[in-house]
Amino acid sequence: MKDKGLLIVLSGPSGVGKGTVRKAIFSEEDTNFEYSISMTTRLPREGEVNGVDYFFKSREEFESLIQQEKLLEYAEYVGNYYGTPVDYVRETLDSGKDVFLEIEVQGAQQVRKKFPDGLFIFLAPPSLSELENRIVTRGTESEDLIRNRMDEARKELEMMNLYDYVVENDKIELAVERIKAIVVAEHCRRERVQGRYIKMLEAGK
Repeated sequence: MKDKGLLIVLSGPSGVGKGTVRKAIFSEEDTNFEYSISMTTRLPREGEVNGVDYFFKSREEFESLIQQEKLLEYAEYVGNYYGTPVDYVRETLDSGKDVFLEIEVQGAQQVRKKFPDGLFIFLAPPSLSELENRIVTRGTESEDLIRNRMDEARKELEMMNLYDYVVENDKIELAVERIKAIVVAEHCRRERVQGRYIKMLEAGK
């Protein structure tokens, strides 16, 4: 029987570079996680592709999925919904594959309640000024929205204690290395592998 897959949750404040780090992880040939694409009601940014970066849905479509309990988690953030389709995640984990989620902090809290044995990684900025600079240089946000995002970021940084690991996103390639090392270590954690050896010993009696 295959070991169940590991649910890897990457989260952190808006503008910290979650999407950039996730793309860098999945561009590496030895990455064998399954990426669970999130849904959102926000408009696509330049270069984003429906079904690749996000599933872009209308507010009505999203609220219908909430009613049907088809989302593992969802949150409303700066006027838009974000969420994760639940069926895909459960089926993939049961097949023995690791699932990688890149989600907002509010959503990670919900996933923690449903999957307490998941691996929760908080991606942190080198500093608040660097975080603000990254949001500003996107060139997609108004001054009010930047202020809102920075206010939210401060609150989200205070929620770091809800996570298992914190990775500073100072350089993308270093953040990627740290995240991959954490996943390898988690797969070797005694609580995750001991059951397999107990079964092996019982079968040998």
